[in-house]
Amino acid sequence: MKVLVDTSVWSLALRRSGATSKEDQSLIYELNELISDVRVALIGPIRQELLSGITVQAQFETLKEKLRAFEDLPLNQQDYERAAEFYNTCRKSGVQGSQVDFLICAVAEGRSVPIFTSDKDFYLYAKHLNITLYDVSKCHLE
Repeated sequence: MKVLVDTSVWSLALRRSGATSKEDQSLIYELNELISDVRVALIGPIRQELLSGITVQAQFETLKEKLRAFEDLPLNQQDYERAAEFYNTCRKSGVQGSQVDFLICAVAEGRSVPIFTSDKDFYLYAKHLNITLYDVSKCHLE
């Protein structure tokens, strides 16, 4: 089964440097396992978030090349409409989120794939939306 990997996990693995916590190491390890198993799903808005804000051109090009190994899931009109529905549903319940987050939720729901994230906002969304979060408790270190 494919897993839609959120910006937070990609960023942890590809953009941050220096010492990481055991939890971060576990997330990175699990991402590497998903990559090895060819189970990673990516969408264009996540790719854009990852590449945005990189001011050093060489770093931008390096990250762009790494991400090219992963095809984007195609998005359609229903994904955007469902994302708007999700936004409205959560907002009625007092839960705020970004447009990209709700698009991620819509794509994941529409394709029956879990979301792999370290962003706590998705746990709030999951209380109100029919989404599945990837069970990070299965993550482990070598």
